[in-house]
Amino acid sequence: MNGIGGRTIAEARQRLSYREFMTWVKFRRKRGSLHPGMRMEQGFAMLAAMYANTHWKGEWRQYDFAPHMDEPPVSLEDAMEQWK
Repeated sequence: MNGIGGRTIAEARQRLSYREFMTWVKFRRKRGSLHPGMRMEQGFAMLAAMYANTHWKGEWRQYDFAPHMDEPPVSLEDAMEQWK
């Protein structure tokens, strides 16, 4: 939240309603980070993974090319399937 609209965190807490905050939370869950550098890294990582999968053997994912992105946790079912 720091820096959104030119406000500090303390100012945002005073001026931002709970309802508006929850709207921002929904937006971030759906669209990802508001940080432009992270958004660019995500896009370039996706392109790099597509290129690598086209030209080299292996199963490349965008997380292999984005050092600042956290890989989503593996579900129990997916983990059991991978360990067979």
